[in-house]
Amino acid sequence: MEFNKEKYKVYTWKNWMMLHWILNPGLAVNELILGQRVPKIILEDKITGRPRIERTLVPCPHCETLHNGGTWSVGNGTAFKNWFGLYCTNCGNTIPCLTNGLSFLILAITFPIWGWFRKMLREKWLEKQPKRYKNIDIKPVPNLLDNKNCIKTGLVWGAFMFLIMSIGFPYFDGQEITWKTVLFGIVIWTISGLGFAYTMKLFMNKTINKKEENTATNSPYKE
Repeated sequence: MEFNKEKYKVYTWKNWMMLHWILNPGLAVNELILGQRVPKIILEDKITGRPRIERTLVPCPHCETLHNGGTWSVGNGTAFKNWFGLYCTNCGNTIPCLTNGLSFLILAITFPIWGWFRKMLREKWLEKQPKRYKNIDIKPVPNLLDNKNCIKTGLVWGAFMFLIMSIGFPYFDGQEITWKTVLFGIVIWTISGLGFAYTMKLFMNKTINKKEENTATNSPYKE
């Protein structure tokens, strides 16, 4: 697909945020267990002055529809369970997504086990998607990343990563789990979770320069 680069900023795997998804081994949990996915291409409208979270678009390479990023959100119940990609509500195909490095290794090693059932699993997954997106609401949610929700998101993410990285992995790896390692994990993942959520808040709520907005002549959000 061709994109108007004067209107959109195009994010691909070369962007640091996308690379973080690929290289961070901890995100394999989000991808394989939760089914959280990141599309290979993300567009950011450079014209409107709204927060970045409201300017994010995801293009479907099959029908070329530009989906509002809010299509796949926690509020709509569509942020997770996207193991085979992001479902396009317009054409019914799946939008290609990035693959975390550790996820790729795990899938490659275990392919002889699940590979036989991949086609069947994907067909069953596709059958369930239209119902999931039937009543979604993609209107902007101003308080999605306010201070209260930012702290809640950070603590939940930190707790989840603590259970996986400080309890789960060491247990299955045969490592000793002590009070010292548990307390250390709680501190580290609490700080990491809050830091992660705050960084996302700053990023998603960022607006463009007002001067750029005033000089714009063609905005997809213009009423």
